[in-house]
Amino acid sequence: MGGFFGAVAHQDVTLDIFFGVDYHSHLGTRRGGMLIHDQQDGFQRQIHSIENTPFRTKFEKDLTEFHGQSGIGCISDTDPQPLLVRSHLGLYAITTVGIINNAEQLIQTYFSDHGHQFMAMSSGKVNSTELAAALINQKDNLVDGILHAQEMIQGSLTLLILTEKGEIIAARDRVGRLPVLIGQKEGAHCVSFESFAYHKLGYTDAYELGPQEIVRITADGFETLSPAGKEMKICAFLWTYYGYPNSNYQGINVEVMRYRNGEIMARDEISRGALPKVDYVAGVPDSGLPHAIGFANRSGKPFARPFVKYTPTWPRSFMPANQEVRNQVAKMKQIPVPELIEGKKLLFVDDSIVRGTPSCGRRWNFSTSPGRRRSTCAPPAPPSCTAAST
Repeated sequence: MGGFFGAVAHQDVTLDIFFGVDYHSHLGTRRGGMLIHDQQDGFQRQIHSIENTPFRTKFEKDLTEFHGQSGIGCISDTDPQPLLVRSHLGLYAITTVGIINNAEQLIQTYFSDHGHQFMAMSSGKVNSTELAAALINQKDNLVDGILHAQEMIQGSLTLLILTEKGEIIAARDRVGRLPVLIGQKEGAHCVSFESFAYHKLGYTDAYELGPQEIVRITADGFETLSPAGKEMKICAFLWTYYGYPNSNYQGINVEVMRYRNGEIMARDEISRGALPKVDYVAGVPDSGLPHAIGFANRSGKPFARPFVKYTPTWPRSFMPANQEVRNQVAKMKQIPVPELIEGKKLLFVDDSIVRGTPSCGRRWNFSTSPGRRRSTCAPPAPPSCTAAST
């Protein structure tokens, strides 16, 4: 995944960008970037790895070097960004969120002659944000270029562009899979993936882009440069897992949606007469907790936390490439409360099962019944449990 934040104001925006981007840290664990523009001194940029150190810690020492009235920043699980691009469209900065499934095909089709080249990353692959910029630069203006890039890309492309004028151009992907929201306060406007990021900075909700809509944002306001399309296929996994609890997408709150998911599962179990007899309903920390609360509220079973996640240091356990590392991370980050487990019958609710590593990390063997959303698990010790996944 990934996230971004941008702001334009009549005053310095460095701290707004710093804190706004930091509030997207739940969306990525690999790289962070900040880019500030000053009308006199131009662009200033820093990109750091955040795999072992949080964004805030990595960028605090850079704050004294940044100054300007506009800026963008990002949290990325993929490529180093934001990038600075110089072309016939001028000098601009760009950051993207999304996925390009046909990247190699695009490179071969459009950039295989002697006049084009890309900087290869250590993996040998091309930076997807650089590829997006190359597609944009094939047209005579940024708006036509963005529409062209979105048309050519199989996947999704949501982006922010910061121009030499200090304006931000924001574009939501063709079918609105990822959110783009605009906030406002006196003398400033911002654009963000997550709405709560700007609420804490004194901005209020102003506008949410529609699918494929392109908007120009200045300190004094915003205007639509290309209208929204009619097809909307927002990513439902934002409400289920990726989104932060106090985020809102399409006017629907993440935490409320997760409660509702749990309530629906309990409702369906009750209607089938299949509600199990358990001592506690529990969620797999952290994002499974609200689903479990919803299940407990509807089922009438007490909610408990027999496992607690050690949040200060351990990342998502499905992210490491090595299975042995994934297993160890899952084991280390989930800490049991034996008093709530020994001799108890538990029903666990998880928001999703990507690789099954967190479940396997508890040494429980899941056996899912066909057509059912619950699965039974047998731990090595006396407790028995049921797991439900949204």
